[in-house]
Amino acid sequence: MNEKADKLTLLHTNDIHSHFEEAARIAGFVKEIRREVPEDGLLLLDCGDHLDRVRPETEGSHAAVNRALLEQLRYDAVTLGNNEGLTCTRAQLDRLYHEAPFRIVCANMTDAATGGYPSWLKPSLTIRRAGMTVALLGLTAPYHEYYELLGWHAADPIETAAAWAATMRREADVLVVLSHLGLRQDERLAVAVPGLDLILGAHTHHLLETPLRIGETTICAAGKFGRHVGVVEIARDASNGKLKIEGRCVAMEGRAADPEALSIVAGYREQAREAMSGVLAELAEPLSAEPERENPLATLLAIALRRKTGAEIGLTNAGQLLEGLEAGPVTQARIHAICPSPINACRIILTGGQLRRAIEESLLPEFTSLSFQGYGFRGRVLGRLCFDGLEIAYDESKPAYERIVEARVNGETLDDDRTYAVGTLDMFTFGIGHVGLKEGRTERFYLPEFIRDLLAEELNDPAAVADCRRPRWHPVSASPDPG
Repeated sequence: MNEKADKLTLLHTNDIHSHFEEAARIAGFVKEIRREVPEDGLLLLDCGDHLDRVRPETEGSHAAVNRALLEQLRYDAVTLGNNEGLTCTRAQLDRLYHEAPFRIVCANMTDAATGGYPSWLKPSLTIRRAGMTVALLGLTAPYHEYYELLGWHAADPIETAAAWAATMRREADVLVVLSHLGLRQDERLAVAVPGLDLILGAHTHHLLETPLRIGETTICAAGKFGRHVGVVEIARDASNGKLKIEGRCVAMEGRAADPEALSIVAGYREQAREAMSGVLAELAEPLSAEPERENPLATLLAIALRRKTGAEIGLTNAGQLLEGLEAGPVTQARIHAICPSPINACRIILTGGQLRRAIEESLLPEFTSLSFQGYGFRGRVLGRLCFDGLEIAYDESKPAYERIVEARVNGETLDDDRTYAVGTLDMFTFGIGHVGLKEGRTERFYLPEFIRDLLAEELNDPAAVADCRRPRWHPVSASPDPG
């Protein structure tokens, strides 16, 4: 459609997380809107976490499938979510966004070495639509310690917005923030930075079917996983010249999937299958992985975490592993299928008392059966904690939090007042699962390798594979192995 629009329509998506079935429904909806709305009056925007390496199509194509879907629908601009920024290296992002036909905007992310923006990244963008000058400012959650390891400097988003907004405001009729900060931060942003007309939100997966109004700022968000698309309409009130902003979210459930989008995903699925067919290891015997109990494969991951971090103890939750491994060749695709979570190793310092609490929690069904998603975890339940360097004798007939009979760290009795170096998962530092593990002091994160990369490496160590079958949890009738 070439006629001029009398109002501006913004379609916004967020946190699709490579849910390609829903993305295909979104494609059908966007095409429908494009038939109804003049091209001059439409903006299509994404607020980050379009990709998620849990999906083999994304993993095997280095997210090229996600770019292809963004190109297909002719997105105007996107911002970086933590799944783009933290689960891809700088080199991967350079390749992914090279000469992209859509703009990537994020003002609070700069190259740590130069202080500038990569060639594919802009802090802001100005677009002329529906007779209005629309200024777009991108912001993302600043996971400072992680981003530094990947060569980024992540600045404070509210300070960044304040620095940019005044200048942008003078040049624009409408100032829009593409935010991957989360709802609470969006609310803070609206209060702290004057002149923001519209904040399109993401990150905390919040669905705002009715926009929030804070002062002169409207806040919208479209939930998660592509289940909704946000629709915002902006026009000038003829009586006073002020902007009139109305928003809603449209459910994608029951809508027809776009055949072209499905075909794109299918093509990359085949490419990914081929790309991930390489054999990483050979197993003489299977390794089981039941989440509700100690198991060899989770123990092998604990061994890998301990080795990677040089810690006294390796610790993981068994729920990180969705299935065990069969005897025979282990391919990249199989490792990805059983350990899809984009989680990194870290080294933390915990007291013996903090460790003891986590161990006791891991003997309780409300912890082992805890179901959750987020902070990188793509498993089903938390599962039992599994260790290397730590041996526990326990009595399940005793009251909760009194079941540890004896705990030994590398042969020595666990001292509640002593500190221990623990190689574990970054998700625990966010207070997920075992809150006590967050109370420790984080010494280092290990990027860019994911825990599945460490597991694959450990599968090639025959001594580790043999040792992972040795129990670290001992019912009270047995004694811990002093070795």
